[in-house]
Amino acid sequence: MTRRAPAIRASTLLSTVVLGAAFLACTPDRDSATPMGAASASPVAKNEPAPAIAPTVAPPPPPPRPKELPLGGRTIFPDYQLVGFCGTPGAYALGPLLDHPAKKAEKLLSYANQYDNGRKILPVFELIAVVVQAGGGADGKYRMRVLDSVVDEYLQAARDAKGILLLNIQPGQSDFLTEVQRFEKYLHEPDVGVALDPEWAMLPKQTPNKFYGQTSGDAINAVIQYVSGIVTKEDLPEKALVFHKVNNYVVKNEDVIAPAPGVAVIKSIDGYGNKWVKANTYAFLMKTKPAGIHPGFKLFFDEDTQKGQVLMSAAEVMKMVPQPEYVMYE
Repeated sequence: MTRRAPAIRASTLLSTVVLGAAFLACTPDRDSATPMGAASASPVAKNEPAPAIAPTVAPPPPPPRPKELPLGGRTIFPDYQLVGFCGTPGAYALGPLLDHPAKKAEKLLSYANQYDNGRKILPVFELIAVVVQAGGGADGKYRMRVLDSVVDEYLQAARDAKGILLLNIQPGQSDFLTEVQRFEKYLHEPDVGVALDPEWAMLPKQTPNKFYGQTSGDAINAVIQYVSGIVTKEDLPEKALVFHKVNNYVVKNEDVIAPAPGVAVIKSIDGYGNKWVKANTYAFLMKTKPAGIHPGFKLFFDEDTQKGQVLMSAAEVMKMVPQPEYVMYE
């Protein structure tokens, strides 16, 4: 019995050493230990909502491009040379555009392309939209207006040819401004202008084909200002506004005519006759052209070729001074 006591004591001692070592191993370092109840070094994630994402705002759309002329740009002169045909449905004597304007585009372009002066060619369809009449009609105004469907047809033909449409006004005993305003909706288009024919602006008690009509510079200015207002308000490209002149009588006070923003005003000489007569009429009537007004010239397929006469060529026309910037064939 006494021999086993040391073994028991040794076993007990060994167990005590092992337990002590284990206790020391489990005891945290005094310098590095976290005190009881202290917060952990690593923060505990809280149940917080995720930050809101700002909505994406789309950039504003780009502003619309300004409207341009059919072949580009916003001003007519000095970029373009205008060459045109005129007419109205069913009236053979008033020019080649008496019917089927789309079918006349090829012939118009064949004439226009002869005017090679370094400028781009802009074809012109000059539709006589208000036609003077021998009788007074229901309102006694001695004029007839074409239907909108006619204007639509001629406008489409001009667009197909990359050209512009001019609404020619023969007012009879009405007045230019009233008749132009009747077609206002077309003037809001970028490729529609106006032509005024004072020869057919009849004075009171005058009837067409017995007297030359007459207008004034002030009446023409009123139309210029009216058209300018539309161009400015709608931010349209420049419009052509032509006034035809056959002699010195048909426009009084011509010197007051003045261009306005967005309107290229053209004075077109309409004299009949052989080449010599036409060239001299042109030179004489151009002497009174106001500053800032562009020169134009009309050729007549019938009247200019009577008694064996030959129509002036493009080369002959372009030798005249000032050089016409609009040439129209009737």
